[in-house]
Amino acid sequence: MNKTKIRWWIAGLMWLAIAINYIDRTVLSASAPHLIKELDINPELMGFIMAAFFWSYALLQIPAGWFADRFGQKKGLGIAVGWWSVATMCMGLATGFKSLFALRLGLGVGEAAAYPSNAGIAARWFPDRERATVSGLFDSASKFGGAVAMPLIVWMIAMFDWRITFLIIGSLGLFWVIAWYFIYAENPENHKRISKEEVALIRNGQANKHGDKNIKPMKWYRLLRYRNIWAMCIGFFTINYTSYFFITWLPTYLVKDKGMDFLKMGFAAALPLICGMVFEVLAGWASDRVVDKKWLSLTATRKLFLIIGLMLALCIGFAPFTNSVYTTVALLCIAKSGTTIAASQVWALPGDVAPKNSVSIVAGLQNTVSNMGGVIGPIITGIIVSATGHFTWALVFSAALVLIGILNYLFLLGKVTPIEEDSHKLAHQTSLSNA
Repeated sequence: MNKTKIRWWIAGLMWLAIAINYIDRTVLSASAPHLIKELDINPELMGFIMAAFFWSYALLQIPAGWFADRFGQKKGLGIAVGWWSVATMCMGLATGFKSLFALRLGLGVGEAAAYPSNAGIAARWFPDRERATVSGLFDSASKFGGAVAMPLIVWMIAMFDWRITFLIIGSLGLFWVIAWYFIYAENPENHKRISKEEVALIRNGQANKHGDKNIKPMKWYRLLRYRNIWAMCIGFFTINYTSYFFITWLPTYLVKDKGMDFLKMGFAAALPLICGMVFEVLAGWASDRVVDKKWLSLTATRKLFLIIGLMLALCIGFAPFTNSVYTTVALLCIAKSGTTIAASQVWALPGDVAPKNSVSIVAGLQNTVSNMGGVIGPIITGIIVSATGHFTWALVFSAALVLIGILNYLFLLGKVTPIEEDSHKLAHQTSLSNA
């Protein structure tokens, strides 16, 4: 028997897509001091440039998910990576505020498709018992990108300059696109090099087999009739609100409130991301083992790991009350690891509950709401710090939202099972229209 492992090659490309995604996001932050000086952009305008990414990124999650479900993840993710890579490269040619603002919007347009597409790929290409493993794996790349990107990009800017750095970093995605179009196929059955044994392993292990072209994706607003969709959106919002603290305000917190010097801060700020990356992969793998061994039901497993993760995330509220900076950093590492343990389940849930051929749009809807945490979280933190002079109550507020997330997953999230009703209706409507 010649059983192939094509799905894990695809998982590697999914991981790389998210890693490149986060590296490309970071180039502007590292280059900002040079841009402000060389292009005569004041800090206020630079703030608008940085925020522009989140506007287009959050607003286009649902359309990007619909496109991936309707026309296939091969086109959805391939076009997206190519788009945002070109946008990144073109930033090296920027001449001022207008061009940078437009290109940053363009970056958000492209990157909006990354997570919804990956969630859809995980549902098509992996048996249910591997879904959390691959979801934790591809999302862990965001922590890798966040932890590694800043020192790498700063070094490249010092070696070359900011314009060449944008061109080099952006070109990485174009090489990825070439590999993607040669390696990926829309469904396991369509891949030229996959064995029949691997196709059987994937399809026989799926409760809901996605990829039937006769079934159209469900309209996003119809999904809002289901309480599990609401629970997924609310819960992920509370997780992301806390998560965005680690890539926005954490360096300032460590320097301002904990008195760290700049070099030590750089290392300390990367530690929570590195810990989170490791624990997310382990949590995804462990939860899949629990389901596969039938120790717990799928619903109980998802809830258990979500709640354990968020209980650990509560440590962010205790971090400001310690006298030792080492204890503070340890608590922050535990909190970040908790959010990633929960995230391994968050990105598995769309494949668990979505109607047929609607995984990417469910993921896009969930990610639209969750990214509002990234939009308002840094602002609320800044308001609290301005009013109080320190970060204590900002972190306590973040912990309070985490507690809401725990209650949400405990009581609002119901049985984790595919939404079937509307899939049958849509299939019936499609068959009538083709008659």
